[in-house]
Amino acid sequence: MIITTCDIVPGQQVQVLGLVRGNIVTSKHIGRDLMAGLKNIAGGEIKSYTDMMNEGRTVAEQRMVAEAQRLGADGIICMRYASASVMEGTQEMLAYGTAVKFL
Repeated sequence: MIITTCDIVPGQQVQVLGLVRGNIVTSKHIGRDLMAGLKNIAGGEIKSYTDMMNEGRTVAEQRMVAEAQRLGADGIICMRYASASVMEGTQEMLAYGTAVKFL
């Protein structure tokens, strides 16, 4: 499956199947928070949070692709990520785009 942030795939005509999305809500845990507090004092990357966000993007994208496959899509165009805090201590990662069938 082709996934692109572009609104076209060069040389391809498409039939739009619709919006597809995948999301995950993750929560911080005490170990991450303790390390984040220490990094906040010393400065630098908080690797556990970086890993949490990367894992969230991966899961959200996989869920989006699964939804597109259920529609019979060949690709997803205009793909984007978004993130938000749902409540204190949680993070939502959303992957979304337009499922298309190549003609």
